[in-house]
Amino acid sequence: MKTMKSFFFPKCPVKIVLLPGLLFITASLAAQPVTIPIVTDNHAIVLQTDKSNLLHTVYFGKPLADPGEYEVVSAGNNFNDDNSGIYDAAYTPSGTWNLSEPAMQVTHADGNQSLELKYLRHDILHIDSNSSLTTIILKDPLYAFQVSLCYKVWKKENVIEQWAEVQHAEKGSVILRKYASANLYFTNKDFYLTTYNSGWAREMQPGETKLLPGLRSVDSKLGTRAMLLQSSNFILSFGKPAAENEGAVMIGQLAWPGNFKLDFEIDSYRNLRVIAGVNPYESAYTLPANQVFKTPSLIYALSNSGTGEASRGLHNWARKYRVLDGEGERLTLLNNWEATYFNFDENKLKGLFKGARELGVDMFLLDDGWFGNKHPRNGDTAGLGDWQENVKKLPSGIGYLVSEAKKEGLKFGIWLEPEMVNPKSELYEKHLDWVIRQPLRPEKYFRNQLVLDLANPEVQNFVFGIVDNLFTKNPQLAFIKWDCNAVIYNAYSPYLQKKGLPQSHLNVEYVKGLYNVLQRIRARYPMVPMMLCSGGGGRGDYELLKYFTEFWPSDDTDPIERIYQQWDYSYFFPAIVTDNHVTDWGRQPLKFRIDVASMGKLGFDIVTSNLSATDRAFAQSAVQNYHTFKDIVWHGDQYRLVNPHESDISALMFVSKDKKRAIMFNYLVNSRYKITATVTPVVLKGLDPDKHYTVKEINLYPGSTSAVSDTRVYSGDFLMKIGYNPNVTLQRTSVVLQADAVE
Repeated sequence: MKTMKSFFFPKCPVKIVLLPGLLFITASLAAQPVTIPIVTDNHAIVLQTDKSNLLHTVYFGKPLADPGEYEVVSAGNNFNDDNSGIYDAAYTPSGTWNLSEPAMQVTHADGNQSLELKYLRHDILHIDSNSSLTTIILKDPLYAFQVSLCYKVWKKENVIEQWAEVQHAEKGSVILRKYASANLYFTNKDFYLTTYNSGWAREMQPGETKLLPGLRSVDSKLGTRAMLLQSSNFILSFGKPAAENEGAVMIGQLAWPGNFKLDFEIDSYRNLRVIAGVNPYESAYTLPANQVFKTPSLIYALSNSGTGEASRGLHNWARKYRVLDGEGERLTLLNNWEATYFNFDENKLKGLFKGARELGVDMFLLDDGWFGNKHPRNGDTAGLGDWQENVKKLPSGIGYLVSEAKKEGLKFGIWLEPEMVNPKSELYEKHLDWVIRQPLRPEKYFRNQLVLDLANPEVQNFVFGIVDNLFTKNPQLAFIKWDCNAVIYNAYSPYLQKKGLPQSHLNVEYVKGLYNVLQRIRARYPMVPMMLCSGGGGRGDYELLKYFTEFWPSDDTDPIERIYQQWDYSYFFPAIVTDNHVTDWGRQPLKFRIDVASMGKLGFDIVTSNLSATDRAFAQSAVQNYHTFKDIVWHGDQYRLVNPHESDISALMFVSKDKKRAIMFNYLVNSRYKITATVTPVVLKGLDPDKHYTVKEINLYPGSTSAVSDTRVYSGDFLMKIGYNPNVTLQRTSVVLQADAVE
């Protein structure tokens, strides 16, 4: 794919140049309006210049049959009264005649804080038959300052990735005070916003509100683990509340693991402005001349048929284009954390290997507590940062455990938290200058730890070296669980101070440093599976998932709570990236817990020797079943059938791409006395109406019989109109059904 450098052009007449795969257009200030459609198969966003060469958003909706008619869409708009004329700006500047919430605020090299952005040109690069990149260059007419608005489109999936690139040629540095990734505008009159409040072990708590005049903001100022309290995921619905199978919706995410801000503003016309990007809070960025600053991406999926269609498009895009090995396989595992916590040695771990083999999983994962000697990691108060095996716990080293696991037919993975340090550690004692802390103030700890300064290249080398040394010494290591538990208190970078750079760079440079480490790891170890963990759902975004195969949604593994959390995560992520572990949390039986965990990437965090003989037999059978249908869960199309937030049951299904097989999960989520949960059938989705299917219950507990008959054949049409009753009751709280097409 060819790329072009950006230059500053004087006024010029309209000019069109065709290059291989590239349409290049420029226009003068006096030219006719330039119309730029950003179009997917089912949606269109149309941008257009006015007589002053300002760029506006003039349409959001279904694509027109005749693309030429996009040029006259704006004729019906009348936003010309004073400041409201800039409400629909494609990227709103600050400091001139605009008084609305800006997308960009700057201080020029001469100290002036005004900014005007006018259309200069745009490029359309056709990457392949499904994807294209439109780049629109806006320039200040008085300053050598420009912003490139970038829209990458995947037509079939109806997904758009949007970001901005900022550069200048002023005589000195420019301070970027606000630098949004996207500035969107919608003219539908009623808007409903779903956002997700969080906290430890209560991630992804949804709340939908009708947006009223004024500004609604969702943001994070935590530095790391940024989604601990608020999520950068959101759902916008237009005209009415979000529905699964009808209505215009946008499912969006700011793909950025640092501080973010999402602004939703209803203007005086009751239209909606959306501005999303890095949180400008303590993040002013000094940009030297002739350097490019790239903002994070806002990624969104569009649908005219509800959230189900939008999320399936996003899932297909994620697996094919974004998530590391998104169309590949995943490892089932047994983790030792809840079985041992910090209290283990070689013999205890080897005893767990046998249980993992008996379960039939692929891998054993060694969690926290394996390192530190001067300050042993026997709890969360010490040792973090000293990444050498603890000689008392593991006298034979990690390599010995890798080989012992292999004897049991298991792969071996390991836990790391390389961005963090305990004050009680050799690393802290030797490299205090590597720690984010205010040198004159008392240290403030989160989980008894502090954050390392990843703005510092030396720290980046150290973090990369942790992973590299482990794989150099143990090349058969098969998995990394990468944790990040602390937020940033007392933000101060000794490295930035030493380099004479503003401390306001830290929130950006930390993330850039993390990306640099991950890029180096993937250059050397391109396909080793890695789980993104952050005390649960503190991290999970589509920029980090370029480097990770999966993420840990929550430390709350109570299966009832996980039904809700996995439901809400499913709007944004395909099941292949969500790690679901069977633990001893909750009061539900083992069958219920395994069934819930099977709706993603299955894992276990239990002491298998404590299981009864019947539970052990069921677990073994359920893992075998999982291996027969996991491909449908990981790579099939997901349909949310019965919402647990609105019903006594939850029902969700996955359908293979060829529509020959489907797996349907049904759960009782309300255990009130004498409740009858499924009075009527559950209507299925995603099948072929012309095919015929058998339906049978799987994952039956030993000694039980199914209330479901597997001898009758149903048409797909019947199952998607009348449905099928899984007979969920107080005695049958978890029912897994498998539908198979009859050839």
